[in-house]
Amino acid sequence: MSSTHAMSSHHATPPSGLMRWLLTTNHKDIGTLYLIFSLTMFFAGGTMALVIRAELFQPGLQFVQPEFFNQMTTMHGLIMVFGAVMPAFVGLANWMVPMMIGAPDMALPRMNNWSFWILPFAFSLMFMTLFMEGGAPNFGWTFYAPLSTTYAPPSVTYFIFAVHMMGISSIMGAINIIATILNLRAPGMKMMDMPLFVWTWLITAFLLIAAMPVLAGVVTMMLMDIHFGTSFFDAAGGGDPVLFQHVFWFFGHPEVYIMILPAFGIVSQIIPTFARKRLFGYTSMVWATSSIALLSFIVWAHHMFTVGLPLVGELFFMFSTMLIAVPTGVKVFNWVATMFRGSMTFETPMLFSLAFVVLFTIGGFSGLMLAIAPADFQYHDTYFVVAHFHYVLVPGAVFSIMAAVYYWLPKWTGRYYDEAMGKWHFWLSFIGVNLTFFPMHFIGLAGMPRRIPDYALQFADFNMVASIGAFMFGFSQLLFIYNIVKCVREGEPADKRVWEGSQGLEWSLPSPAPYHSFSEPPDTKVELLLTKGGR
Repeated sequence: MSSTHAMSSHHATPPSGLMRWLLTTNHKDIGTLYLIFSLTMFFAGGTMALVIRAELFQPGLQFVQPEFFNQMTTMHGLIMVFGAVMPAFVGLANWMVPMMIGAPDMALPRMNNWSFWILPFAFSLMFMTLFMEGGAPNFGWTFYAPLSTTYAPPSVTYFIFAVHMMGISSIMGAINIIATILNLRAPGMKMMDMPLFVWTWLITAFLLIAAMPVLAGVVTMMLMDIHFGTSFFDAAGGGDPVLFQHVFWFFGHPEVYIMILPAFGIVSQIIPTFARKRLFGYTSMVWATSSIALLSFIVWAHHMFTVGLPLVGELFFMFSTMLIAVPTGVKVFNWVATMFRGSMTFETPMLFSLAFVVLFTIGGFSGLMLAIAPADFQYHDTYFVVAHFHYVLVPGAVFSIMAAVYYWLPKWTGRYYDEAMGKWHFWLSFIGVNLTFFPMHFIGLAGMPRRIPDYALQFADFNMVASIGAFMFGFSQLLFIYNIVKCVREGEPADKRVWEGSQGLEWSLPSPAPYHSFSEPPDTKVELLLTKGGR
């Protein structure tokens, strides 16, 4: 530990100026950079969503051409998935994992800096495609061939390069998290003593290492088809466009769980705090998370029921998809059991966590509907699918990130945020999300296809409601920004234990958390009760 101690005490306080942020290897600085980058991308992707909803406010072409509409749907999806949700979770991991396990920093601090600074360049490249000849990628966020190969705009090559850069960043970040958790835990902290957020991130990091090379492979095959005369996805040359879907979804379905497992960890930290109870069924939560991760690799073709799979294949993917609902149900049951007869209070982080449990469960049930192969023939490529995955990713991933920010912000800044404003932000977001996405279930079941700029008259009323909800949700996020800035500048000073029921090593540190958390490893014989409190 002596070299680690020397590294930790090298700068007792952070250096000042721009170079601090460019060259920093401190896990808190890098976590902050990730979170700021994620918030920027959230607003960029959200602006594109509002362009989509403004166009769909009423039938007919209103504001944008169909070609630009397709670019907006594609870029919105790519930016939200790779630029907003994933970096936000990595930022939270950078901030909290070392503090939760009693480590001085991440295991590979210089690589940590590199893995962040790749991202702004990758997304700059992605945004530049909007101004290139032929426009930005216009083939949907799933970039199915041959739309993304034979019929793609020239900018697709830059998009492929950007995806490779994002993948490199994700893999380096994942290696760092695994190395940190396995090697730098405080003496005395066993694996089954770790907080749930640390467990979910450890499992997510393995998912990233397994899934991201598959994405790199599929975009490399696209590059070869476009520029080097291969025919991986071209039937005329002996290839198969359906092969693209198999390879893409073999990455894509674990990716869905990469975006939701850390959310499970966040909610598993917050609910026990505000219920003032230990988490019910800690061990079963760890095993359920591991089960979800393993099962995520055998369900990919449930996205492909309509491509002409053999019947035995459809049955296999139908039943394996239904099976994944079991460990997910275990988690929901455990959260409810944790709250049962607890001394619950409803501060902003708890409100977002409760909304997560209820609305994510709705998203899970619509996922079960999509898992039924014969029924999926009706739902496929309709707005029902849009409703399903937005219920998983907005009240799911995004709400959990907001809950985490409100929960840990006083620990980060040493100041309390404005609780009343936080509640306003929650209720406006909650109502806006449901107004936006719940009507999409109905227009989807009635047959409205997704990714179209115009639609039949019978879908007009529900689309108008959805658009109003989208603008309500979008503009309510300005309250979020204002509350964070106000907290940093003029919030009330925060205690060491910010929340009355909080448990874990991070709450043994002062607020704000010092620049170097644990230059000496904490005595877990004294602190272990705190850590086990998370259970």
